[in-house]
Order: sequence, then C-alpha cells, then structure tokens
Amino acid sequence: MGTTLISKARVSLKHINPTFHQGSLGFFTIKTVASLLKSAKLPTIARNLCTNGPISHPGGRPLADSRQIDRKNNRQTDKTIRHREEEWRDDTMERRGNNFTTRQKPSFPKSVFAAGTAKRTAEMLKRKAALASFEEEEEEPSERRVRRAGRVEPPDRPLSAAEWRKLKEASDNPQRFDLQMMSSLFVSGAELDIAKSLLAFVAVETGTLPYQLLLRYLTLCVSGGHDAEVSDVYEIMRTSFQSLETGASSLFIKSFSRTERWREAVNVLQDMKKVITPSTRNYGDAIDGAVLHGDPTTAWALYDEVIEKGLSPHQETWQTLFRGGVRERKEEKKQEREEADSMSQSEYQERLLSILTYMRNNQVYPQQSLVGTIKTVFESLPGHKWRGGLTTVTPKGVCSCCGSELESIQLTSEEYQQLKDRVMTDIIQGRDVFNKTTPEELESFKEFVKRKPAFDVVVDGLNVANITKGKQSETLLAVVSELEHQGHTVLVLGRKHMLRPSKAWDRRNMSLIQQKAHCFFTENISEDDPFLLYATLHSGNHCQFLSRDLMRDHKACLPDGLPRRLFFKWQRGHQLVVQGYITAGRRVRFQSIPGYDTIIQTTGNSWHIPFDDTEDRSSYEVPQRWLCLTKMH
Repeated sequence: MGTTLISKARVSLKHINPTFHQGSLGFFTIKTVASLLKSAKLPTIARNLCTNGPISHPGGRPLADSRQIDRKNNRQTDKTIRHREEEWRDDTMERRGNNFTTRQKPSFPKSVFAAGTAKRTAEMLKRKAALASFEEEEEEPSERRVRRAGRVEPPDRPLSAAEWRKLKEASDNPQRFDLQMMSSLFVSGAELDIAKSLLAFVAVETGTLPYQLLLRYLTLCVSGGHDAEVSDVYEIMRTSFQSLETGASSLFIKSFSRTERWREAVNVLQDMKKVITPSTRNYGDAIDGAVLHGDPTTAWALYDEVIEKGLSPHQETWQTLFRGGVRERKEEKKQEREEADSMSQSEYQERLLSILTYMRNNQVYPQQSLVGTIKTVFESLPGHKWRGGLTTVTPKGVCSCCGSELESIQLTSEEYQQLKDRVMTDIIQGRDVFNKTTPEELESFKEFVKRKPAFDVVVDGLNVANITKGKQSETLLAVVSELEHQGHTVLVLGRKHMLRPSKAWDRRNMSLIQQKAHCFFTENISEDDPFLLYATLHSGNHCQFLSRDLMRDHKACLPDGLPRRLFFKWQRGHQLVVQGYITAGRRVRFQSIPGYDTIIQTTGNSWHIPFDDTEDRSSYEVPQRWLCLTKMH
C-alpha cells in the first residue's frame, strides 16, 4: 500500500521536475509543493503532508525555539533614539567634566564582589594550567576531524533532484539525510533557495513533507527574516496538523511580531497558554510586535501577565517598552490620536518607573544598551528636565557626579532580624544540618557563644590558613595578630586536626593564636560554615566574618526572593577577604568593604542605576559603574 501511494505521489509530482534545472528553481515556492501534495491523486499521505511527524504534540519538547535563533532586529525603530544612545555611549566613555570622571579602575582595592573578578581569576588559573593541557588540546582538532569525516557539507547553490540524490547516497546516514542537511543549511546560514530545492527533492522522493523537516525549514526562514515565507509555512502547518508544538509556535510568534500580522502572534500566544506557560521570550516577542505597531495597551497587558506568572522579563523587552514611550510621543506630534487609542503620558511614565522598581526589588542590573535608552527617555520627558551621565561611587558611598550619598550597605534592624531568623531556620537548623555536624556539637557551640562576649570578627580558620600552603599556622597567626592589633574581639573557628603538631600546624603558632583570640575547634568531619554564620549573626549587626568562601551553597538554602537578597546585602557589608598574599614581615591587608548598597535607588529628584558594562560578571558580583540621573530645577 505504501509503495503504491509513493508511486502515485511521484507520478502526480512529475511535472515539477523542470523546477530542478541545475542552479535554478524557476518559480518554486513551498506552496508549490503543498498544493501538489494536496492533489486528489494522493488521498491520505498528501492531505496530511506528514506520515511520521506528530499530529498532536502540544507539550512536546521543541526541536528549535526562539532561544536558538540569533535575535535579529528587523523593526524600523526611531532613528533619532538610536543615534542619541550611540552618541551617549561614545561620548561618556571618554567624558571628563561635570564634576566627575569615568575611571576604569577605582582608587580603592577591588572587592571580591566586583564585576569581573571571578572571570579574571579563572583566566589567570587557566593560563597557569595551559602548558599542562597543551597536548590534550592539540589532539582535540584531529578527533573532531575524524568524527566529521562522514558528514556531507551543505551546497552553496540550489541542486537538482539528481544532485540531491547523489549527496544523499554519499552520506553516512541516508535515513536522516534530509533533516541533517536542513539543519546544516540553517547553521551555515545558507540561502533560502537552497533549502527550497531540498524540500522539493523530498517531495518528489517521498510524496511527503515531514513535520520535523518543515520545522527546521521554518527555523531557517525565521532566522533569515523571510517573514513572507513564514506566512506560507504557517498556513500549510495549520491546515495539515491538529495543533502546533511549542517550537513551531515560538517561531511563528517571533516572525509575526515583526510584520503587520502581529496580532496573530498574540493569538498564537493565547493558544500556547491553553497547554503550557509561554516562555519569557514568547511574551517578549509579542510585546515587541505590539509596541512596534503602536498598541501600548496590549504591550503592557502582556507585560503584566509576565510579572503575574512570576517570569523574569528579558532586558530586550524592557528596552522595547522604554523606547515605545519615546516613539509614542513622536507619533503624537505627527497626528491627532483619540485618548482611548493610547495611554496618557503620565500613565506611561508611571509604567516605566515601575520597571525600575521591579529591577530594584529583584536586584536586577540593566545592561549598558538599556541604560542608554533609559537616559534618553528621562532626558526627553515632557515637563521635566533631567540630566544623566556615567559615574563612579566612592568607597564611602558618595556619587562622583551629583555628590549625593547612596543607600547604606548595612541592614536596618528589621531587615537584620528577618535575615537572622531565616538563617537560623533554613541554614543552622535546616534539614541537612546534622549531615554536617551532630546535635551535641551544635548545642555545645551555642553554649560556648553565650558564654563569650560579642565578637567583632569571626574567622574561618582553615579557609584563611590555606591561603599559603605549607605554612598554614603561620598564615593564620599573621591574620589573627592583625585583627588583634586593630582592637577587635576575634573568634577563630577551626577543626581538631589543627591542634595536632605538624609542619603545617606549628604548636607554638597555634598556642599564640589561642592567646590572641577565642577559639572553637569542631570535629574533622564537621562543616564550619553554619557555625561561622551562627556566631556572626548572634554577635550583632556590627560583627564581620573573614573567609574566602562566598557562601553560595548556603544562600541557596534560603527561599528565593527577599531572604536571598538580604543575605547577599548583609554578606557584602560584613565579609572580610584578605587582600593579595600574606608575606612575612608585612602587615596583612583586607579588601575594602564599600559603605553603600549596589542597587537601583531614587530620592525622587535623582536616580542612581548600577549597570552591567561587561559580560564577565558572575551572579554573586555587582557592577562598578552607575548612571546618575538628576532633575534640574
């Protein structure tokens, strides 16, 4: 039966062979294949287009979605806005004056939390290990060449059916040749006509266009900006399949949002919501389409859905909404609009400020391109005179541009108590705490802390000692001596093996440490971080702790949201880290703890926005550059 159907398909499609003239496609389009496959001579196989693709798989894993496609800006945005943003970026990178100077390196020592520190450290360690791994790196290219030997490279022009057939026979996997070749065409950025000729070949060979092949073709069309072709694919797939899975839906949303069919993107989004929660990217594409085509009401309604569902908006979405505010005002100058058709300017400004509030509450830092747009929007607000520029902040928390003092890094008494309660519940008394210690040891430590005066600094002894290998006790003694010299009441947390004399743990040094500081030594199998956190928080908001450990595992034990943000803020304001290496005869130095909080903040007449100017920032690091916006009177 299958052979008969395929034979009929080939007979009915015979007359399209002239379109396979070498190097030319004639007037071939995907509709050509679809219309031929729908002919009466191909009863079932043609009307369904696909015999081995899923008919209904709305919740399946997408083969490709919008995250796999390079974001291409095909919108015709306001050229004036872009020009001003680029001009601002070029100008502010070298700008000096207006009572501030943009510096690449601050005058105070880099903090372990400064953006890019982890990346620079990793690169330094990688360079040190480069020679050891040189031979392995040399072998990798040859292995890759062996694996790729059986693959067929995509052609650079449309091929005839005979040429495609020859390539297929020469491939190492003829059964998956069509799918692999279409994927290769996408990866290589091949011309659309080449992909069309492959579709026509498959139609002639099999009488079908498999769902997965159409999906790969759709991916190529969307990434290449071939939106008219996407519309044709959409009509074919909607009439041939009962439903679209998430990969295809995401691609259609992305493409339609760039065209006059943008409302259909919203419809596809609504269909997706019936079976799954659309991604932030799906919402972002639909919002882009609404703003681009002058419907801010729909755009903000979709944005509200993103927030209500607990999704994190993409920075590109925020940039679209900010740019939309400026574009809307420019359009209003050209023609009269009814009030019902657009938001009032005051309402739009409130919505834009709500984005900044969201970033503050969720400790999100805008990227430099978004900051440029924010600056442009503020400076163009009607009825207001805002001035903006790049700035740095002194270690004491004073803006170098406007001279205002930023928010303190120290927690309020209410915040401190809230954090203390959460740490005690989720970290100190968490479910797995007794995998790290014993109930008896924890209670013994609590009694120890109660008997002692409040500490000024709690030292992670083993962590600090290992800064210098082979001289652990000497290193720890130097650090404790410096803290004692500064007048601090010190607690050193260690493990019992540190009390056994050895080359690393000199008896005399350990004795001096116990004279200069209070000490508590846990069992060797115990984890000392919970003890460190308990002692530090129990001693009060003034107490600091000294460790190179960034506590990421412990922060992860806290519920997402406010508790984690409070922990990170408290950590940045209380964690001491040794600066550089410890050298005999020289005083130990500690990295400076900034006195201000790196977070978006406002006084009403000013906004200070820390932003990312590097891609090297880790999640536990904070930006070092700021946008200062001040209202002129």
